[in-house]
Amino acid sequence: MLTLAVAAGLLFVGAVSHGVDLLQHGLRPYAWAPGWLNLYWSSLALFNPLAAALLINGKRRGADLACVIMATDIPANWYACYGLQHSDFASQPGLQRLAAFGVLVLGTAPALRRHLTG
Repeated sequence: MLTLAVAAGLLFVGAVSHGVDLLQHGLRPYAWAPGWLNLYWSSLALFNPLAAALLINGKRRGADLACVIMATDIPANWYACYGLQHSDFASQPGLQRLAAFGVLVLGTAPALRRHLTG
């Protein structure tokens, strides 16, 4: 269950990051990004802690939501990196960490789900 605790903790870290951005910069915290991307990232201030709380409470829905978040957040960040900022993976440590976290979540979710309820 260490994986569950790590995943929940990192989901909370992401929620705090997006929440702080919202509080400091309003509903369009990432002025360089299109509106839909701002909306998506801002929504993670709600969805990340929901997934973490469900995981902590032993719910499969938490693992499922964490997978949906990672399966959408990684492509969104990849698009922002390559398509908008014209950067690359090697120069984006945040994207590197997110990709590693995505591998952890998506790679362990099937086994983790067996130990969770409803």
